[in-house]
Amino acid sequence: MKRVFITGANGLLGQKCQTAFAKGWEVLGIDLHEAPFFDSESVAYQKMDFTDKRRLLESLEDFHPDVILNAGAFTDVDGCEKEKEAAYRANVGAVRSLVEYCSGKDCQLIQLSTDYLFDGKEGPYPENAEENPVGYYGQTKFEAEQLIKANLKNYLIARTNVLYGTANNVRRNFVTWLIETLKEGKPVRIVTDQYNNPILADNLAEALRECAEMDLTGILNLGGGEYLSRYDFALKIAEVFTLDRNLITSIVTKDLAQVAPRPLKGGLDETLARRLLSTKLLDAREGLEVMKRQVQGKP
Repeated sequence: MKRVFITGANGLLGQKCQTAFAKGWEVLGIDLHEAPFFDSESVAYQKMDFTDKRRLLESLEDFHPDVILNAGAFTDVDGCEKEKEAAYRANVGAVRSLVEYCSGKDCQLIQLSTDYLFDGKEGPYPENAEENPVGYYGQTKFEAEQLIKANLKNYLIARTNVLYGTANNVRRNFVTWLIETLKEGKPVRIVTDQYNNPILADNLAEALRECAEMDLTGILNLGGGEYLSRYDFALKIAEVFTLDRNLITSIVTKDLAQVAPRPLKGGLDETLARRLLSTKLLDAREGLEVMKRQVQGKP
């Protein structure tokens, strides 16, 4: 049985990847917390800060994984501008340690990356588009990619964007935030000029497992199957979850006064993934319907 080592195991994607890889893989997840948020007898867990190089390398040497799936990161885009040292430690420093472990070993590194590598002028972006990050988060993820490409051959950089879904004790994502806010009857302002292709975390996890089983290498875009504005996505969320869409009003990004600059026409061209994978990349409505059934406790 192959082994997968998952960083960020208690995060949204980490939990979904444990579910996906538990089907036929031996799984070890690591994260900062005392106990796993994902409860499964088929998955092992260790409390660990993955920026602690010594402990990380010791754990990897003990486990001998076939695949390392790096789902751990500092993903708060505005927070990265305010806490650059912490962001660099997580998004570049930890990757450097993973690269060091994989060098010379028969172990694939799957690195999660982002459309924030790009300036947002010409999205959705294919795998071979020229990177030009506009904020510090994107800069750290770009540097991590460069580090991997310069030192490893057996790697997969899986770029994604606007991850959403529901899991145990995870911080809010755009969809869960919007649902909670609209249920409380509060008005929201959503941007009309930011474009992406959001992906359900469960869908991404299944795609990543298929990539690992196929031994795919290089760069692969894994966005959702529909490219739309954040405002249009919000309207779909309200519709699927039967919430009041009249509470949603439009705004443009420059009026939000966010700390970090955002690529506006971002998103990812997933043509290659559709050709290579049997896992269907769900469009917005399909993904939201799956999430709705999960929230309702339905199969």
